[in-house]
Amino acid sequence: MVFRKKAPQNAQGVHKKLRYNCRRRLSPRNAFIAVILSLIIFSCTHTSKSDQSSVINSSTDSGVLKVWCDQGFSVEEDEAFHKLTSHWEQQSGNKIKLSFYTIDELEHKAQRAIQAGNPPDIIISYNAETELNPRLAWTGKLADLSDVIEPIKNFYPENILKGVSFYNNVGKKRSYYAVPLHQATIHIFYWRDMLIQVGRNKSDIPKDWNAFWEFWKQMQDDLQSQQKNKIYGLGFTYSIGASDTYYLFEQILEAYDVKLLDSNGQLLIGDPKVRQGIADSLEWYAKFYQQGYVPPDAVNWLNPDNNRNLLNRVLVMTPNVTLSIPVAVRQDPDTYRKKLDTLEFPNKPNGKSMRYLVTLKEAVLFAESKNQKQAKNFLTYFSQPEVMSDYLKATGGRHLPVHKSLWKDPFWTDSTDPHISTAAKTVIEGSTRLYYSTQHPAYSVVLNERIWGKALYQILVNHVSPTQAANEAIRRIEQIFDQWH
Repeated sequence: MVFRKKAPQNAQGVHKKLRYNCRRRLSPRNAFIAVILSLIIFSCTHTSKSDQSSVINSSTDSGVLKVWCDQGFSVEEDEAFHKLTSHWEQQSGNKIKLSFYTIDELEHKAQRAIQAGNPPDIIISYNAETELNPRLAWTGKLADLSDVIEPIKNFYPENILKGVSFYNNVGKKRSYYAVPLHQATIHIFYWRDMLIQVGRNKSDIPKDWNAFWEFWKQMQDDLQSQQKNKIYGLGFTYSIGASDTYYLFEQILEAYDVKLLDSNGQLLIGDPKVRQGIADSLEWYAKFYQQGYVPPDAVNWLNPDNNRNLLNRVLVMTPNVTLSIPVAVRQDPDTYRKKLDTLEFPNKPNGKSMRYLVTLKEAVLFAESKNQKQAKNFLTYFSQPEVMSDYLKATGGRHLPVHKSLWKDPFWTDSTDPHISTAAKTVIEGSTRLYYSTQHPAYSVVLNERIWGKALYQILVNHVSPTQAANEAIRRIEQIFDQWH
């Protein structure tokens, strides 16, 4: 389907900007936690400013490929990408200037560069898939990458290919404007040893929807009765600034079968049942905070904060989109394999198996790049299954493959690894779908403006009703979509 845009879109909206202070003082309970936390802090403090960029070659010649990407949650992850790009440099004779930015920072940095007419050659990011890339393709800002995708098209499942197929309203065509690198989906991460502490084990965790969430509330109550330090049963993110808020809330909408767009990308929120479903989902999401089962500062969290709080054992469990949490403790076998565990979501409220939302980490090439040939050569190299396999394993399995052939590697299905095998099973055997931004570019504006985070803020901070918050969110979504048809 072709969508036509009526007027220029203010992609940023008026969403509230929150800053994450990476240097704030932590209170780890033992030396081990201090070591783990250092890995999370690394992701915030390690060369995030443009003048601190991690650079393979400092040349500023036009022939040097400028690549901006998400910063890893561990030293090993960034080192793995350095190694990959270094190998390509050796093979091709070309040079790369590589800059890392936090997930919360990269998109804003990219949009400022685009407005200034000075974008990098390539951007590699998770959030760009849901918030930015569909709009960049629409406005003709991205290069067509069909010549990279077509030779290896059979390597990818059909839904992955749909995730990188966008409509270019300038060129009046649909094509591949991104290269899928790897994928992730949401799971529950929890402390198994905390369950043992109160006489429970994994088999006691219910699969029924309501009973599942009540279990973690009871865990908080039982643990709190045994200790003085405050502990919380749930690590939900409620802030405007974190994409983790909409990642989880969109999954809750899926759980309750609240469908916002049809298969043609048309809005369904005019349906009274859909509107009520949004209000009910907001009420469900907000109640855990209101009941005191989530840390009070969760309304200010950014993306690393639920990780930090779980690893600091302030939380019993938290949902998270990638395997960044277990990767942080991978060097401690006892913690990785025995204390920390990964769990799938419970069944939907209607008793059916959960369908999981999948996010892709994509690479895009700007149409204005003067290094088109070198950039496509690099993306072709990066997309080779053997290259991607080595890279993903070097990152500790934080990200999951998009190449069908890579699932045959025992690394992904080894049942002795409680984290990677669980995440892999979800993608291999479970039901998944992409975010709505792949169906309509306007929905990337919805996510970029943090509509759901703002609605939750209204409920929790301004004390409006879930129905009123839902109506305000729906009204803004309709305004956004009214600029497209």
